[in-house]
Amino acid sequence: MTRVLRLIARLNVGGPAQHVVWLSEALAGEGFETLLATGGVPSDEVEMSGFAASHGVTPLVIASMRRELSPRDLLTVWQLWRLMVRFRPDIVHTHTAKAGAVGRAAGLLYRFVALPPRRCRFVHTYHGHVFHSYYGRWKTRLFVFIERMLARLNSDRLVVLSEQQLREIHETFGIGRREQFVVVPLGIDIDKLRGAPACGGNGRSTVGIVGRLTAIKNHDLFLRVAAGASDAARFVVYGDGADRTRLVRRAAEMGLADRVVFAGTRPVAEIYPSLDIVALTSRNEGTPLALLEAMASGRPVISTAVGGVIDLLGAVEGRVIENGAAFEIRERGITVASEDAPGFIAGLRRLLHDEPLRRRLIERGRAYVEKSHSKERLQADIIRLYQKLGQH
Repeated sequence: MTRVLRLIARLNVGGPAQHVVWLSEALAGEGFETLLATGGVPSDEVEMSGFAASHGVTPLVIASMRRELSPRDLLTVWQLWRLMVRFRPDIVHTHTAKAGAVGRAAGLLYRFVALPPRRCRFVHTYHGHVFHSYYGRWKTRLFVFIERMLARLNSDRLVVLSEQQLREIHETFGIGRREQFVVVPLGIDIDKLRGAPACGGNGRSTVGIVGRLTAIKNHDLFLRVAAGASDAARFVVYGDGADRTRLVRRAAEMGLADRVVFAGTRPVAEIYPSLDIVALTSRNEGTPLALLEAMASGRPVISTAVGGVIDLLGAVEGRVIENGAAFEIRERGITVASEDAPGFIAGLRRLLHDEPLRRRLIERGRAYVEKSHSKERLQADIIRLYQKLGQH
């Protein structure tokens, strides 16, 4: 029986946590022995242990494993090395930057600080990356250097979620060899999202953003868009995080206290039926779960053109310039440049007032997600990857 150890920095609300739970659940039914280890979830984030339990997955918590760089990372490496010695995995699969760093570092000890060296394969999934827009110049350079070293020294496969992410990580930042990379698109539970009432386009529409309230998601841009288009729509912010207090205060300072609702974390079944359009304003993304869920729910989307969003929304069908503000109409959504509030407002107004466009984007988006982004396809792709690794 093949043993798989899966590591993730924290099991907080978001796509990576769902991803690792679904994979652990699927492996148990395919003849694998699997263990999921995770760090703790900060007090300002919502954890997903209940979601894991509902899928029959009980994570092992490594309390020292935290998101930020810390001297405690040395303790985490030692604890993970001990865990590997006890569990004796055939495959170690790490998810997210911190777990990828400490997990593969511990793996170097596990593989080579023994005679004879242990046979074990290491896989790392980039759900996004931290190579721009997260940290300052020198810290970012340190992270890029660490990733280059780990890709060279202890990575059998590097999994990315889209072709655009592959180009960024491998070509732009010089990480890994091309033959190490495998593109495995994100999967979602489509069955739970089907059947939401279609966007009606009547009356005052509701525009929502869904995600952690953190700097990388750039909710400040969402507030600027709300200020510029509040005559045309209501605005709702779903999610919680460290930036909530500051964003609520900022909305009040901008005169938006009664026009932007901070709804907190809610079940998916409540979120998308309440929205007519889903927006994303991130500075950096892998494949954003919120856009996938919106498309599966039959909601048109508008987003900054960052990371995997470009692949997700497809080829550009037209570039529109209205009163000096520019946006792009793609196969399955509208994109604008990062930080471009006028372009975002113009694209949003186009979505609000062009019903044929909304309908076209909804139909294409739903069909695309059902074809390419089911959790069953994700599970099958990863199982095939493990089986190929076991043959070499």
